[in-house]
Amino acid sequence: MTAPDDTAPKAYPTTAHWGTYDVLVSGDRVVGVRPGAHDADPSPLMGNVPGAQHHPTRVAAPAVRRRWLENGPGPDGRRGDPDDEYVAVDWDTALDLLAAELDRVRREHGNTAIYGGSYGWGSAGRVHHSQSQLHRFLNTIGGYTRSRDTYSHAGVEVLLPHVLGRPGLADVLHSAPTWEAIAEHTDLVVSFGGLRVSNTHVSSGGRHRQVAAEGMRAAAAKGVGFVSVSPLRDDTLDDIGAQWLPADPGTDTAVLLGLIHTLFTEGLADTAFLDRYTVGAAVLRRYVLGHDDGTPKSADWAARVSGLPAEDLRALARRMARGRTLVNVGWSVQRTRFGEQPLWAGIALAACLGQIGLPGGGFASGYGSAGNYGAGSTPGGLPRLPQGRRPIDSAIPVARVADMLLNPGAEYDYDGTRSTYPDIRLVAWSGGNPFHHHQDLSRLTRAFGRPDTVVVVETHWTATARHADIVLPSTTTLERDDIGASRGDAALRAMPRAVPPHGAARDEYDIYTGLAERMGVAAEFTEGRSSAQWLRHVYEEWRGRYAGRADLPDFDAFWAAGSVAIPDRRDDTALFAEFRADPDTHPLATPSGRIELYSATVASFGYADCPGHPVWLPAEERLGSARARTWPLLMVANQPRGRLHSQQDMGAYSRSLKVAGRARLRMHPGDAAARGVSDGDVVVVENDRGSLLAGVEVSAHVRRDVVQLSTGAWYDPSSQEVTCVHGNPNVLTADVGSSSLSQGTTGQHVLVEVRRYHGTPPPVRVFDPPRITRR
Repeated sequence: MTAPDDTAPKAYPTTAHWGTYDVLVSGDRVVGVRPGAHDADPSPLMGNVPGAQHHPTRVAAPAVRRRWLENGPGPDGRRGDPDDEYVAVDWDTALDLLAAELDRVRREHGNTAIYGGSYGWGSAGRVHHSQSQLHRFLNTIGGYTRSRDTYSHAGVEVLLPHVLGRPGLADVLHSAPTWEAIAEHTDLVVSFGGLRVSNTHVSSGGRHRQVAAEGMRAAAAKGVGFVSVSPLRDDTLDDIGAQWLPADPGTDTAVLLGLIHTLFTEGLADTAFLDRYTVGAAVLRRYVLGHDDGTPKSADWAARVSGLPAEDLRALARRMARGRTLVNVGWSVQRTRFGEQPLWAGIALAACLGQIGLPGGGFASGYGSAGNYGAGSTPGGLPRLPQGRRPIDSAIPVARVADMLLNPGAEYDYDGTRSTYPDIRLVAWSGGNPFHHHQDLSRLTRAFGRPDTVVVVETHWTATARHADIVLPSTTTLERDDIGASRGDAALRAMPRAVPPHGAARDEYDIYTGLAERMGVAAEFTEGRSSAQWLRHVYEEWRGRYAGRADLPDFDAFWAAGSVAIPDRRDDTALFAEFRADPDTHPLATPSGRIELYSATVASFGYADCPGHPVWLPAEERLGSARARTWPLLMVANQPRGRLHSQQDMGAYSRSLKVAGRARLRMHPGDAAARGVSDGDVVVVENDRGSLLAGVEVSAHVRRDVVQLSTGAWYDPSSQEVTCVHGNPNVLTADVGSSSLSQGTTGQHVLVEVRRYHGTPPPVRVFDPPRITRR
């Protein structure tokens, strides 16, 4: 009999936003990963975990920026200097300094002067959730200025309540038809923005198993057709037979209006549906037929705007009208100037087809954007750490953070209101990286120089941590116990601690408990519980919701088993089915109770950049614009396939996708040849906002006049030659809202020029930790 190998790595199950897998641990180190046995399509992002867990950029001890430590709080334009020096201090010193500064800001400026935006994807855990921990603490000490909406889909969040009602927004985001329902009921899926599988590997909270690629292939095998309107050919799987329509980026609204025009003029629109279930169809029809402005939004007009053949558009409209069609507008499409318009036009197209409320038909926004979309829903909710009562209601749209910091007291428009930016003196950030998410990073750097103090709770020395005055090291998911699941998930999963904390890192809960003790609110923050007791509490509270309906194990049995099936998971087939069956008994939560193709409410706001019905508004960052005469290439800054946003960019899988150690820029062969650029070259990508270095891949998957550079390369401003030597596209993007309605991000599209870099490029320094000294 062979003796057991005590030196073999031990496997620990865990969950990340990119799925469930095992980490292999030898001693105190993560030495490998392996997919969960149940997952047939595991995300390759797990390959980043071993390298990231023990990387030199881990924050090992509390650190204070020397200039802040010596000079005290105050604005400082040197924040973010790559050569800045930090001083390592003990926890008592760090917490004493921060507690005193929080008290000073509250006393002198009030709680609205604290910005706790803390937007990010720090952890998939339901208890050790970075933003929830910080927000609970800040609520306990009197509140803070928060952010609202998301970088992912602010247009969806703000527009859809006006068009479909707020419950309708929740339906669109969280109860979309499953891939199984699409395979059974749908004839054609038309997706604006593609159906990129790498995006579907990511869900907030992770998934028990990945289902999107499997679902698409099963639907295609049953005869479901796919059409991808995207500048990138590989935005869909290559084996599902999708038709590729490479429209000019940012012209989706024109394409949608051209399809609607064909439906109207060829008698294919479902006028009975429009009459019974919508308001504003006559306004839409008048606009599309050109009665308002003398310009019919015909297929020929849409062809001139989008670059697609007019006959292809007319053929697509007829094909959509022949069978059950699902119109999907991906989240990427609305992350542009006037990004609300393709959403509204997509709803209008689905209404003209008359299939909203039918199984597998109608409108959706999210397929190909996240893994929990089309994977079912969990009406009973999930366990969560409560953030407490919000003592003050001070908030800004999430993508307007630089505006707020740079312009205290300035007025801005948002969803029909006129508000004033607060005067922020302290920024507290945990589990997120605005120097990934935000646009025009040079402007964001100037904005971060304005507050008196910036505090960041982080696992690694990200660009945001390097703009902080006080940096507090937190544990990673692998260094603490937690539980994980996402919306529509099949199972709630245990996430046991796999390795001890790195250096002096602490759980966020213990960090905020220490602060709460110093500020006299420990009892309110902890409610007498340790983090282990909170873990048990939130599970048992969730379990209690099912009393008498489902026999769920107690916490100890759940933890021993490692998972429990979520009992009320629902496989959705049709959005708005009750509304369709009887719109009088089940009206939408809109002023009319109907789908608002014209919204009198939105029209009353008087926004020229978002009027009362879907319209074509040509953006500046667009091929054919006046700006394009100087910057002739349209860069698509899409989500990366090598990492989640900027997380674990130093990991092995993320590094394997870089070219010459930098972010990968894809170019059409014709555009590369015209600039003397070849595969593997380092290039300068630039416009009037900044410049970056990237490595080139010449690819026919990118249409002509378009280049593609994914977001998430760690921002590296360490050279005077360019704004970022590593390839972060947000040094080039414009920091302007999508419209006055949602003020969403516009970072998806930007005009640039590309030229070959000659000589030896400056090194990438961002994966070296900053200079740290002892006090």
